[in-house]
Amino acid sequence: MANYSWYSLITINLLLQLQNIPLSITQHHHHRHHHHHDSRLVTPPPLPILPLPNFSQLKWQQREVIMFLHFGVNTFTDSEWGTGQESPAIFDPTGLNTSQWVDVAVEAGISLMILTAKHHDGFCLWPSRYTDHSVAGSPWMGGHGDVVGEFVAAAKSRGVDAGLYLSPWDRHDKRYGHQKAYNEYYLAQLQELLSKYGSIREIWFDGAKGPNAPNMSYYFADWFAMVRELQSSINIFSDAGPDVRWVGNEKGFAGSTCWSSINRTALSIGNASIVDYLNTGDPRGADWVPPECDVSIRDGWFWHKSEQPKNLTLLLQLYYNSVGRNCLLLLNVPPNTSGLISETDAKRLKEFRIALDTIFSHNLAQNSSINVSSQRAGKGGGFGPENMLDGDHLWTYWAPDEHDKRGQWVELQGNQRLRFNVVMIREAIGLGQRIKQHEIYVDGRLVAEGTTVGHKKLHRLSEGVVEGNAVRILVVRSKGLPLISSVGLYLDPFWNP
Repeated sequence: MANYSWYSLITINLLLQLQNIPLSITQHHHHRHHHHHDSRLVTPPPLPILPLPNFSQLKWQQREVIMFLHFGVNTFTDSEWGTGQESPAIFDPTGLNTSQWVDVAVEAGISLMILTAKHHDGFCLWPSRYTDHSVAGSPWMGGHGDVVGEFVAAAKSRGVDAGLYLSPWDRHDKRYGHQKAYNEYYLAQLQELLSKYGSIREIWFDGAKGPNAPNMSYYFADWFAMVRELQSSINIFSDAGPDVRWVGNEKGFAGSTCWSSINRTALSIGNASIVDYLNTGDPRGADWVPPECDVSIRDGWFWHKSEQPKNLTLLLQLYYNSVGRNCLLLLNVPPNTSGLISETDAKRLKEFRIALDTIFSHNLAQNSSINVSSQRAGKGGGFGPENMLDGDHLWTYWAPDEHDKRGQWVELQGNQRLRFNVVMIREAIGLGQRIKQHEIYVDGRLVAEGTTVGHKKLHRLSEGVVEGNAVRILVVRSKGLPLISSVGLYLDPFWNP
């Protein structure tokens, strides 16, 4: 078998190489022996600046918007934090349809959904063998249902990835407050969730607990090690990472300065004094732990009859202040008492997606000529400005020359006057986050300034629409040389300051 796959690799490789040979060579035999002179050796990429994202973090960052689903006994009691005294008998979502949840996500262009398998009230949405406080004690499906199982299956069938939230704080279980017993219980449930339901891409550890909760140490090191053992491509979210960090608020806003790097040694879970540090990250941070902005489409996390979804203007503002600040937007869309995402929320999400497509489908920079202060390996050396206008936002990029140490710039010249109100810049974060300060000029006039860029920086211009012939992006300060993978100019019709 090993031999077989080795031969297949060689064959595939040869076929790929043949595809790349220009036609003229295969047509005119007498040219064939000159072919090897044509392939110029290329200059290697510049060295990375540590820390770097790992494979799963890089995949996660490209999702941009993901979905949270808060669902459980609170849905039926009209509350946000359950007491843990609720009877499982109240959980009865008669029309529950997880495929509808997934359809709503797909319509909104969302590729990862995270479900609250257990919230602070301790009620489990799967039939855990370690407690009877679960769907097994509810009238739903005669006690034979499994919301987690249905959710994971529905997501898989549409090619959407699944994540799970398992609340450390448990207001129901008697073991809570007894260190060894509760950590055993928590780890047992973690093993159930991460070994029975296939591939899980994100696990969410929430540091929240009420002021009167019993004192309790969570064995995070054990939990994280167990997660790593059971799932290969999972990201662990908590206040302190290790893979994804909380942004430090639930407003859905990242810091206007936002580094993916941070020092994990300075972080701890459930510690209110570090929220500013979480929000901005740390340019000297040794660890790559990018931030996630969690916010709900409504006022509450759970569904309440009295609430309505946020309007489009606010959702767009959330997008600019999260995705547009090197962050991921985790948008909560709570299923209702029927077990469906409400029509109003589904409609609003669809509007949100259409609006984003309207704004970002036409990059005005595409029709511009693009000049730079210098380029690594010279013209045609593989690091030219054309890389900022191609479809690859990670591994093709403009790199300035090693000697171009200060004030590197990119300038877009329109064929006709450029008219826009949003500027996008993206760094080649696969080689590290670098830019510390930058400015944007239109025909020599400063229209925007900022600090970090990272995976994506969106400047929604405070003065509204500007017009001009030349747009210059100036890197004022950076760690090493800046590497810019994409630039964009857009006209956002919804933005009228």
